[in-house]
Amino acid sequence: MFPKPQSSVDWQRPRVTGRSILWLASLLPILAAAAGNAKTELNSVLGAKANADHGEKLFSQCVACHGEDGNGKSDGSVPRIAGQHFRVLAKQLVDFRFGKRWDFRMENMADKHHLVGSQDIADVAAYVSGLMRLGNRGIGSGEFAEQGSRIYAEKCQACHGPGAKGDAAHGVPRLAGQHYAYLMRQMYDAVDGRRPSLPQLHSKRIAPLDFEQVRAVADYLSRIGWPDEDRPATPGEKPSPVLSRLD
Repeated sequence: MFPKPQSSVDWQRPRVTGRSILWLASLLPILAAAAGNAKTELNSVLGAKANADHGEKLFSQCVACHGEDGNGKSDGSVPRIAGQHFRVLAKQLVDFRFGKRWDFRMENMADKHHLVGSQDIADVAAYVSGLMRLGNRGIGSGEFAEQGSRIYAEKCQACHGPGAKGDAAHGVPRLAGQHYAYLMRQMYDAVDGRRPSLPQLHSKRIAPLDFEQVRAVADYLSRIGWPDEDRPATPGEKPSPVLSRLD
């Protein structure tokens, strides 16, 4: 089974009370309204005529974390978003905006103080989708990459494609060339329920994998899909540390 991160704390199953059930029930209308608003906004974004020049100006708010080239950080703390499909970027921004995806930094940057309306989301997504996927790579050790290619072909390729390039028309994200540690974290998050907007198919296919298999898939994906795949590693481009725990 998919291993849980080790902890010195003995966790107990939360006690479900009538009060907690009533509290959760009271949230359902709010969550349903948020989901409806998110869908409406996403449709508005997808229907907008995007202005990448304006998107470049808006992206200046994002460079502190994602970098001027949109290639994030090789340690996986910030993902590579450069060259990601427009529809994928738009949906993620809308999900952060409406609390359907969780990250305090992105929830703040996707609010209406930074991206006023649907047009702003469309513009910045259009700009980022056109950026080159360069910069340093966050890769694994390479020890399990071949195994990762086989697991990917069996469990992921049907949706994400043979080269993990995703599907622009259907909003399936490009995974090729993403940072190793970020990919691992997202797989853990999918299984642990920290990516509620992801289809359940992800957790069902990832959960049976052991830790080494998760590493293998992440390492394989981090090494493919580059414009210069055959080039040697650049100076300073070192494998990401082996992760024994992902919080």
